[in-house]
Amino acid sequence: MKQLKDEKTGIYLRMMTPEDTDRIVAWRNSEAVRKRFIYREAFTREGHLSWIKNMVETGKVIQMIICDLKTDEPLGSVYFRDVDRNHSKAEYGIFIGEESARGRGVGSAVAKLALRYAFEEEKLHRVFLRVLSDNQPAIKSYENAGFQREALLREDVFLDGAYRDVILMGILDREWKN
Repeated sequence: MKQLKDEKTGIYLRMMTPEDTDRIVAWRNSEAVRKRFIYREAFTREGHLSWIKNMVETGKVIQMIICDLKTDEPLGSVYFRDVDRNHSKAEYGIFIGEESARGRGVGSAVAKLALRYAFEEEKLHRVFLRVLSDNQPAIKSYENAGFQREALLREDVFLDGAYRDVILMGILDREWKN
């Protein structure tokens, strides 16, 4: 894997290891992260280790850790799930676990680095994502990275006692600019 770093925002990406499990479980169970996800069930250590064995180790998921360039401290995670080698596509996902890393451009920088990895290293043709329609900071970040809105899935999910709209966004390899 080529080194994936962004000097401007002070971050780099590395592959996730089983040693990251406790931190990922804590991040995903935090209210700040959980409320932005469609899947909101509590994460467990056992569940994450199963995810690694059944999804990451089989190549169905590629998961990386976002780290601070100066301190090497983990800040969050980015992943491609449901990697489909037949159609050369995958679904993108990200979460910034450390509050100190939010709101300073880390999400956009990570998306650009992750897309470079997806298109250059994995040779994917298409990367897509789903985002709750009221998550404007995330939508802006995805657009900054080159994702385009493709569809509005009206009342697609039932969360917090109400149906919520989901926006489908995507980017093709020929649209990506490194």
